[in-house]
Amino acid sequence: MPRARRVAGLLLALALPALVTVIVHLVGTSVGLTVECLLFVAAIVVTAVVGGFWPAIVSAVAGDLLLNYFFIEPIHTFRVEDPNSVATLVILLGVGALVSAVVNRAATMTAEADRAARESRTLSLLASSTVHGSDALPYLVEQARAAFGMTSAALLHRSAAPRTGPAAEATGRAAGEHPAYPPSLGTRPSGWVTVHATGVEPPGTPGEADAQVGVADGYVLALSGRRLPGSDRAVLDAFGAQTAALLERDRLSEQAAVAARLEATERLRDALLAAVGHDLRTPLAAATAAVSSLRSTDVTWSAEERGELLETADVSLHRLGRLVADVLDLSRLRAGALSVTVGPMWLDDVVSPALDELGEPARDVRVDLPDDLPPALGDPALVTRAVVNILANALRFAPAGRPPFVTGRADDDGVELRVVDAGPGVSAADRDRVFLPFQRLGDTDNTTGLGLGLALSRGLVEAMAGTVTIEETPGGGLTMVLRLPPAPFEDPS
Repeated sequence: MPRARRVAGLLLALALPALVTVIVHLVGTSVGLTVECLLFVAAIVVTAVVGGFWPAIVSAVAGDLLLNYFFIEPIHTFRVEDPNSVATLVILLGVGALVSAVVNRAATMTAEADRAARESRTLSLLASSTVHGSDALPYLVEQARAAFGMTSAALLHRSAAPRTGPAAEATGRAAGEHPAYPPSLGTRPSGWVTVHATGVEPPGTPGEADAQVGVADGYVLALSGRRLPGSDRAVLDAFGAQTAALLERDRLSEQAAVAARLEATERLRDALLAAVGHDLRTPLAAATAAVSSLRSTDVTWSAEERGELLETADVSLHRLGRLVADVLDLSRLRAGALSVTVGPMWLDDVVSPALDELGEPARDVRVDLPDDLPPALGDPALVTRAVVNILANALRFAPAGRPPFVTGRADDDGVELRVVDAGPGVSAADRDRVFLPFQRLGDTDNTTGLGLGLALSRGLVEAMAGTVTIEETPGGGLTMVLRLPPAPFEDPS
C-alpha cells in the first residue's frame, strides 16, 4: 500500500470503531449483540480495503475492546462473566484478522495484476520502438521516463575526455564511440556525454540519477524523479536491452551507409577511369597526331593541308577542354564549391551563345521564343553551359532532316526553356538514369563525350534553384524542360 493509504487506514482503524460505538448508543441497547458485532466487522472490512492488513488488525482489536467495554456484561469493565460473550469476542477478533488477510491478499493480487498489465503495455511499447526509424532512441528514452513516472530521463555515454569539434568527433569515433551519435549535446567535465534527453533537468551523469541501467559500450540510461522498487527492475533492464539493440542497429546502419557510399564512389571512379580511358584519349590522340604531322620534316604540306591539320588539332583540343571542364564543374557541384551569381536574365540572351558554341551542327536548330517571355533568375554563364549540353544531347539523337526545336513559356511560378527533339525518346524507367554521370542510354558513339552533359546541366540549374525535367514529345521524341525562377517584377516608374 502507498504510505498515504496506510496512514488513512490507521485513522479509520481508530475512528470507525468509535463511530460504531456512538451509533449503537444513540440507537439503544435493543439493537442486540449480533448486530453490534456485524457493525464492528463492517468497520474492519472498510479499514482493510483502505489501509491494508495492519490497520485492519488495529481496527479489529479496537472494536473488540469497545464491544467488551460498552456492550458486554458487566458494562464499563473489561471482565467477561458469560463464556458465550468470551467466545463472541474471540470470534470477532478472529473474523477481523481473517477478513483483513483476505482483503489484503485481494488488494495485493489486484496490485500485481495492475503492475503486470502496466509491464505488458510498457513491453509492447518497447517492442514497437524499432518502427520509429531514426527517432527510435529519442522515443525509447521518452517512453522510459513515462513508464516509470519519472520527471526526466537521459541516454548518457562515457567519453574518454571532454572534446568538441570535428577533430574531436573523429578521434572519438576512432576510439570506438558510436558513429551515429557524436557528442552533440554537451560533455560534462566528468566525461559524460548526453546523447538524448527528455523532461525537466535531466541527469548529466549516472550519479545524478535516481535509477539507471547500463546499456552497452559505455552507454547508460539514467532516470530522475523517484527511487524505483525492485519489482520494476526487470522492466528497466528490458529498456536497457532494447536501447542496446537500437544502438547496435544504428551502428550497423551507419556502417552499411558508409559501405554503400564507398561502393558508389568505387563505381563512379571505375566509370570515370573507363570514360577517361577512351573519351579523353580520342581527342588527345587526334590533336597529338595533327601536331606531330605538322612538325614532321619528312613531308611537305601544302597550305590547305596545314590548315586542315591545324583545324583538326583545334577542334580536338576544344573538345578535350570541354570534357575536362565538364568533369571539373561536376566535381565542384558535388563539393558545393561552384560559384553561382544569380540575377535577372533573358533566355534569348543565352540561347544564341549556346548555338554559336555548338557551331555547324546547330545551324538548323529552330528557335521560337515568345516576345513577351519574362526574365528569369539565373547565372547567364551557367545557364548557357546547361543549354549547350541539352542542345548537344538533342542534336545527337535528332533524326536527319528533323532538327531540334527550342521554345519557351512562363507562368507565375517560373520561366521555361523547352528543347524538343523527334528522336527515339527515353522510357519512363530510364528518365532518372539519364541524369546520372557517365550514362549514354542508347548512344553507341563513344566519341561524343563522357556522358556528363545532362548530369552537369541538372546540377548547374539546381544550383540556381531551378529544375531540368523530361517530358514526352507528342508524336515521338523527347522534350527537355529547363525551368528557372521568375525574376522579381520591377515597376518602370
